[in-house]
Amino acid sequence: QVQLIESGGGLVQAGGSLRLSCAASGRTFSSYTWAWFRQVPGKEREFVAAITWMGGSTRYADSVKGRFSISRDNAGTTAYLQMNSLKAEDTAIYYCAAAWKGGWPTIASMREYEYWGQGTQVTVSS
Repeated sequence: QVQLIESGGGLVQAGGSLRLSCAASGRTFSSYTWAWFRQVPGKEREFVAAITWMGGSTRYADSVKGRFSISRDNAGTTAYLQMNSLKAEDTAIYYCAAAWKGGWPTIASMREYEYWGQGTQVTVSS
């Protein structure tokens, strides 16, 4: 059974940092593009960041550019999202996702992704 499991969420003050992890099991994800999305109740899930399966190119939403950094391990088993200079508006449930050989620009779309984690809550207090 394929699973993506997020961890690392929590409560942090504005200006602080958190590092989210997404651990994969059940298959090898070396040919998968990884991404992070986030969702606030009552709003659509939005793209945050992605790292492509080939070459490890990264893309970010304008709202997090320069503050967040996505990475992955070489084994294709874990993806990370380093979040710095957090703001109250970053508060959301964060989801990791994986898309087989996903490429830009479609990797910013939820429809591109076959696998999703259950989400981890990030709360930033102002």
